[in-house]
Amino acid sequence: MGMQLTEGALLMCTFGVAPSALNVVVPTVTAGEMPAANILDAAPMVNIMPFGMCITPSNPEVAAATAAALGVLTPMPCIPVTEVWAPGVPTVMLRGAPAADDTCMCMCDWGGVITPTFPGQVIVADA
Repeated sequence: MGMQLTEGALLMCTFGVAPSALNVVVPTVTAGEMPAANILDAAPMVNIMPFGMCITPSNPEVAAATAAALGVLTPMPCIPVTEVWAPGVPTVMLRGAPAADDTCMCMCDWGGVITPTFPGQVIVADA
């Protein structure tokens, strides 16, 4: 298992222009004193917030704005449309679902791949 994803994990989307932070809204388990995430903590606009602007023409808003600009790629505000984190850690169950760690990714319906860039927890070794 990689590092457990927790509240505040930094995320990036391949089609976003800014990072976002993971929000764990039903924390019942902690890792490093932070609320721990499972694979279901991937709801758009609840757990996964926007990544600034979206730059993929597979997003209908970007496609429409780009067409209106005569083919010049025109980014539009990101509104993620996500499913679940995969693959998850099936040997570690949190709140009835596999844990999510820093090896997981989440797909956006517009084709973006969302990955953690920082798991959200810091483990400090005793000196």
